[in-house]
Amino acid sequence: MENKENIRYVLFLSIVAALGGFLFGYDTAVISGTIKSVSLQFNLNEMQSGWYVGCALLGSIGGVLFAGRISDIFGRKPVLFVAAVLFSSSAVGCMLAPNKDMLIFYRIIGGIGIGVASVISPLYISEISVTRYRGRLVSLYQLAVTVGFLGAYFINYALQNHALYAHEDIVNGWQNIIFVSQVWRSMLGAEFFPALLFFFILFFIPESPRWLLVKKRNGKSLSILTKIYGKHEAIVQVNNIRKSLQKEQKSDWKLLLQHEFRIPLFIGISLAILGQFMGVNAVLYYGPGIFEQTGLSEGNSLFYQIFVGLINVISTIFAIWIIDKIGRKKLIYYGVSGMFISLVLIGFYFLINNAETVVPPVTLLILILIYIFCCAISICVVIWVLLSEMYPTQIRGAAMSIAGFSLWIGTYLIGQLTPWLMSALSPMGVFWLFAIMCIPYLFITWKLVPETTGKSLEEIEQLWNE
Repeated sequence: MENKENIRYVLFLSIVAALGGFLFGYDTAVISGTIKSVSLQFNLNEMQSGWYVGCALLGSIGGVLFAGRISDIFGRKPVLFVAAVLFSSSAVGCMLAPNKDMLIFYRIIGGIGIGVASVISPLYISEISVTRYRGRLVSLYQLAVTVGFLGAYFINYALQNHALYAHEDIVNGWQNIIFVSQVWRSMLGAEFFPALLFFFILFFIPESPRWLLVKKRNGKSLSILTKIYGKHEAIVQVNNIRKSLQKEQKSDWKLLLQHEFRIPLFIGISLAILGQFMGVNAVLYYGPGIFEQTGLSEGNSLFYQIFVGLINVISTIFAIWIIDKIGRKKLIYYGVSGMFISLVLIGFYFLINNAETVVPPVTLLILILIYIFCCAISICVVIWVLLSEMYPTQIRGAAMSIAGFSLWIGTYLIGQLTPWLMSALSPMGVFWLFAIMCIPYLFITWKLVPETTGKSLEEIEQLWNE
């Protein structure tokens, strides 16, 4: 039978949902350009600087805890609206914060938005995707995250340069504060505009058809699936989903404890935590500070960070192109092995520099770019795809919340502890610690993770049942 899948429509829905990933990326990465100036303005020590970074991540933990469960009750689309409101409120609040405590408060609000988006955006994309393109479509979310990173790095660099050379151009008091003397305010506030766009464009997408079937709204679900697949295939899809739902009689939290779902839950939790302790967010959050340790100025370190963001985007595009061809597990094997090697070499870079041998900073940039490339083509893309497709429909929201909670616990610890670790262990020790964490990640993938490439969500569920 001729394939009548409406790929353009599915792509549109995926791009809209992926805007949540862009806001996630921007909110996460913009902090890297503000740490030094905020720390100086409020006289923060190492642990307090870590708290300024980590408070948003703590908010993210709260976001992932309720996002999946609330979306199981009220739907995926309303919760995406909540994320948009949280992001826009945080942007305005941070820009206008009168003191350190209010700045922290609004960073936590933004962090809740990050947590919500990190669960619901890939979940929504997974549930509206057609099987043969699901890996690529869910990976659009990670691509949007990396574009958000890059956008934040560009904005930070541009606003920092503007603050250095625009003193004579700005005479109004509040403009001077936001764009010159306390330029970190405009860096954080710029997120308001994409957040507002995200809010309004959500009106143009439907609810998840799989969630509608869970809620017995069969007619509405069939209408959406017909627009995606065509009438005949939509009926087949509805019947397949309903059959899988009929097997699930217990509440989702109780179902999570059943024997057949313990292994996928363990995989999600362990890979989510270990992925953070392999160091990618330490580079994304504290990259400018790491580069400054090689003798670069603040402006040059922000410029170097743009290269990190650019490679992140290009590598993610490459991963999207190959993820459904090579497969999830092979990408992890190749990428994590490359991460391990580059992390070891970065540690040696700092060891050599500590021995009073001057190595050009561009060497560190090249090693970090190799590390980011390996990370972006593997764990950064694959983790979101795996989390969005491993679990049955009725438990998917709750299971992703648990895995997302684990991921953000790891992210929070990295964000909070990296300044202290850099001081206590030295950069060399920190990067070697990250390298060691690659080993259990590879082992778990080898022993426990099934290959899900090319399988429908219902086929993956049946895989666990068997």
